[in-house]
Amino acid sequence: MKSFYLTDAGKVRSHNEDSVTIIKNNNDEYLLIVADGMGGHRAGEIASSLAVTHLGTRFKNMSSVGSKMDAANWLNDNVNEINLAILEYANTHEDSKGLGTTLVLALLTKDYLLFGNIGDSSGFVIKNGKLHKMTKDHTLVNLLVEAGNLTAEEAKNHPKKNVLMKALGAADKCELDLIDVDTSVDGILLCSDGLTNMLSVEQIEKVLNEDLTVEQMVEKLIRKCNMRGGTDNISIAILDMKSGWDL
Repeated sequence: MKSFYLTDAGKVRSHNEDSVTIIKNNNDEYLLIVADGMGGHRAGEIASSLAVTHLGTRFKNMSSVGSKMDAANWLNDNVNEINLAILEYANTHEDSKGLGTTLVLALLTKDYLLFGNIGDSSGFVIKNGKLHKMTKDHTLVNLLVEAGNLTAEEAKNHPKKNVLMKALGAADKCELDLIDVDTSVDGILLCSDGLTNMLSVEQIEKVLNEDLTVEQMVEKLIRKCNMRGGTDNISIAILDMKSGWDL
């Protein structure tokens, strides 16, 4: 396995509210996480960092996450704990109104691959040079598309495309979407919407299919976003699975 992750503030935002990591535990299981924070007075970066640090620390200290059902329960339990921690922080800090974060993750073991999502950060698998989106955006615009009130093309530039219907810290309870994915893929890519709002799937695929290392791919994708204006923070995590499990 080869992996790399990176976050960049972009060219417009004064600071970075994204958090990202890739963790491997003692059983060679992998957890990839991207969180895109929101809220005033730098509260967004507190929320995203809290989510990534909580999950990452718990996962790294585990010998194994167990069966698929064990993993699903573990993820849901931890997401609930993170949601409560964000709500508690917001309640005790007056300048943290609107504090919250999206969360997208991928958990890979030798037996299964699970994606989890809250919000509009994206999780993809890479197979035969193509990207396949595994997660569903929890946005107002996506709801309108699913209801047939908007076309996918109209949704791309809709003025309310960033209005979230779900986020950690937005309600007392927040349910994680869990997606069970076949492990016979070439790789995993997670990202904040700072990537997908600037580059199309085809443009991302073009970079992924170049003769580059994983590090070079991530760096080039961020560079291309910034060349197009870099209007948001950009976070990317890639796990290349083609090399197998021998590290």
